[in-house]
Amino acid sequence: MPYHIAPAVIINGTLYTLLAFSVLTWTLIFFKIWQLTKNGYYNRRFDRAFWNASDLGKAKELPANIYRGAQARIARQGFAWLDESRQAVSKPLKYRGVPDELLEQSLRIQMQKEQRAMESGLIMLASIGSTAPFVGLFGTVLGIMHAMHEITRSGSTSLDVVAGPIGDALVATAIGIAVAVPAVLAYNFFLRKVKHVRTGLENFVTAFIHTALTAKGKE
Repeated sequence: MPYHIAPAVIINGTLYTLLAFSVLTWTLIFFKIWQLTKNGYYNRRFDRAFWNASDLGKAKELPANIYRGAQARIARQGFAWLDESRQAVSKPLKYRGVPDELLEQSLRIQMQKEQRAMESGLIMLASIGSTAPFVGLFGTVLGIMHAMHEITRSGSTSLDVVAGPIGDALVATAIGIAVAVPAVLAYNFFLRKVKHVRTGLENFVTAFIHTALTAKGKE
């Protein structure tokens, strides 16, 4: 145990670490709120415009400002696949097979990309939520060990001597818990939102495939 290190250095180092965790947590919280709110707005706007179109051709020609958001990018990927499959002369391997299965695979690959983008930052929130209390506890334990060393060296066990250093050390644990709670709550909230958005994207993929194959059958 490095007793030559001042207790204030250890406790302050712990507190600065927790401060960095807190800043990162709230930065991620505000970013995820902005990201999911914006994406939800774009998805709702595109969904209305897409399904109000008279056919797939009209849906494909929607204005560029409508083609924004995860759902729009999935639709764009679907249209790109349909166009390439029609224009392919020698039918490369990626177009050989059951059309609806190949189209679904292409759309789900894009959906997985959108899901990864929506989940960005969640692992960091989960990590902060699980480690912040232990960082605080680490600072507390080292602080108490230093306090015990100082008490032993001074030879006094009066309340004035004991309470101050130990009380300062316990602050680290309290702050660690205070940092962890918002991180855990935010992680659970955003994870639920991402699952909700994913369900909507899966429904859109299914509906898009059905519509595209129905339109192709009429050609």
